[in-house]
Amino acid sequence: MSRRRVEEQDLHSQRWVISYADFITLLFAFFVVMYAISSVNEEKYRQVTESFAGVFSGQDGALRPPIGGKSDSDPAGIGIFQGGESLKENPTVSIVPPNPENSAALKAIGEQMEMQFKKLISNGSVAVQSNNLWVALELGANLVYPEGGALPAITTDPVFERVAKILEPYDNPIHVEGYTDSQFISSDQYPSNWELSAARAAGVVRILEMNGVKAQRMAAVGFGEYQPHADNDTESGRQINRRIMIVVTRDRKTQRVVSAFGSEQVSEDAVSGILTDSGLPESSIKPVKDDQGRIIFRRKDASQPLDTETLMSPENRSPQTQESPQ
Repeated sequence: MSRRRVEEQDLHSQRWVISYADFITLLFAFFVVMYAISSVNEEKYRQVTESFAGVFSGQDGALRPPIGGKSDSDPAGIGIFQGGESLKENPTVSIVPPNPENSAALKAIGEQMEMQFKKLISNGSVAVQSNNLWVALELGANLVYPEGGALPAITTDPVFERVAKILEPYDNPIHVEGYTDSQFISSDQYPSNWELSAARAAGVVRILEMNGVKAQRMAAVGFGEYQPHADNDTESGRQINRRIMIVVTRDRKTQRVVSAFGSEQVSEDAVSGILTDSGLPESSIKPVKDDQGRIIFRRKDASQPLDTETLMSPENRSPQTQESPQ
């Protein structure tokens, strides 16, 4: 009789049960950890909420002990102080006096410009405006640029060379202001008078840099047609309105203020007030009309009358520099 063959059982057929059990154990541990993390300390949560509410509502002037077990003797510890109040008195701001060297340089620049361009000043092609805070050299755009263009004519190179020679030895900030008339312009290169005025100012900056003036000192500003010097309804008025102003300021703070308004749109006393009065609000500056109907910004508490000659009006241009009292 043949012997029956006994089939051996596969001992490895149930190994998946071990892996499954390990997976379930790990999954259980994961949910236990997640539950522990999600548990919220309601007392601390309430204290944090109250502290933020007190800070933003301005309540509870005195500081309370911080959360986290820190005492009053350990204010630098971890934890959040509740309440608190801001300082009611503003800190005293000390005004740094102007650098005497910058003021002396500004005066020297004004005197040299008057001397160098005496002939052009006398025939009305150039004008110089000077005070204790800035010196402005005005060049008619017709003298510098062809009509509708922003590339200075070659004939004006000697003018800019003399300007650069005057400015190069000093460190006073410089910004160039470009102005146009109200005539409509639209091209691929200059879609409006904004682009044209800015391009003209940038062109002068580039030429001054090529002649040795440090680029870090300079900026270009375009005012377009919106600060007219004369009536745009006449050809003579439009010719006056097409102009370039090279403005040399006493220091960087003065440059920011003057370039924000425009050198012909703000008076020396208004700029001085902004520089010396900490936090002077814009409401302290008022617009005033001069005899030609142009707007200039002045301080409301300025006592002296408006000096229209310092505005460089076309009728009152003078080869002499206007000196303002200290």
